[in-house]
Amino acid sequence: MINSTVNFNTPEASTNSTTQSIGLLDSLEICVYSISFLFGLPTHSYVIWLIITGTGSEVFNLNLSVCEIGICLNCFVYVLSYWIFSLSTLKVFFVGLTISGRPLFQCLISVERYLAVVHPITFLRFKPLRYRVICCTAAWIITLGSCLVCMYTSGEENRPIYTWFFSLQFLFFLSIQLFCLVAVLRALKQSGPGERRREREEENHMKRRAFHLILITTASMAIIYVPYTIIGFITIIVKKFINLLWFVGFTCYVLAGFVHPVLYLQRTGKLFCLSLP
Repeated sequence: MINSTVNFNTPEASTNSTTQSIGLLDSLEICVYSISFLFGLPTHSYVIWLIITGTGSEVFNLNLSVCEIGICLNCFVYVLSYWIFSLSTLKVFFVGLTISGRPLFQCLISVERYLAVVHPITFLRFKPLRYRVICCTAAWIITLGSCLVCMYTSGEENRPIYTWFFSLQFLFFLSIQLFCLVAVLRALKQSGPGERRREREEENHMKRRAFHLILITTASMAIIYVPYTIIGFITIIVKKFINLLWFVGFTCYVLAGFVHPVLYLQRTGKLFCLSLP
């Protein structure tokens, strides 16, 4: 997904879409994008349906799934852009969903779990729905700004700016994830004085669930963005676009994108093959 902006203005991309040849890596990319669209769209749609028909309180998960549906639709647009070059601007615009939207909502989920475990009083104070709606609105505004930045820095001459843009975002979001992870881990190792054994076990179970969720989210973010960041800097240093490296990073991005819906379905008991007895 990110590589679609990097080579947006390369000579190959500027040729007529009807005469553009499709090589082996292009064919593999089309296959991976098709898999992401065909499997991702129904999965995230099912998650949204479960949230809406359920308690409806998981606002961040709902917005994350909406963002993921936008990414899935962009995969479809990307495949069509091989033959309809006029869609190239649209696919570059929605790359901001990948760079900012997905990690931003993942961080909001992790921060929510962090507050629930480490600062329960603050969590209860900001638990009303209006605060979550405000956070989601701000997140969508930031994501829209990221989409605009991606659209205006898609040229090859702006490749260093674009690489620094998504690399710094990755470091920022990853630092938030790591902070939440370490803080919940420390809280997990500590027990309040005078607690009953049963209450302590229930509290530790809640902390472990929060820790595992943040750990999985952090790992998925690392799988998505570490390869892209490294490959981006390699591209700047060698001043050469290496299609194979970007394809490896793209494959990691697609695979890690299925982590959150699978995790949610497993947690709600709707993913029977992964449900624990």
